[in-house]
Amino acid sequence: MPGISSAPGVSPPLAPVTGPRFDLPTPDDASRPFWEATREGKLLIGRCSACGGAHYYPRPFCPYCWSDQVGWEEASGRATLYTWSVVYQNDLPPFPGRVPYVAAVVDLDEGPRMMTNVVDCPFEQLAIGMALEVTFRQETDEITLPVFRPTAA
Repeated sequence: MPGISSAPGVSPPLAPVTGPRFDLPTPDDASRPFWEATREGKLLIGRCSACGGAHYYPRPFCPYCWSDQVGWEEASGRATLYTWSVVYQNDLPPFPGRVPYVAAVVDLDEGPRMMTNVVDCPFEQLAIGMALEVTFRQETDEITLPVFRPTAA
């Protein structure tokens, strides 16, 4: 795809999608550092300096104590599979070209839980509690998504 180059460890975009996209975030001032980091192959989480709580998704306040004293820290990229579902049908672009895919919830080693996709894993090998590591999928010039794969043995 012209104009898109991948950082090391970032998968190139899948086939271009025509029409509206329903799967992409809209970065705002609060989340922009997160999306800039994903383009560089880094996963950030929020950390509250008032209570010490780690959180995900990007937001300008702590979901535990409501403090606005939150900052970014780079996560290890390690996670455990909490739950998943194999999606065989999805009519919204770009999903028809991706089915089947794995929609998942993972527990990051730092504590936060996040929704994501699991890639590079046969469905029959998925197991609650399995060790995962972050990788990145470039969608557009602006958006690179964190996804997870089984850890290398």
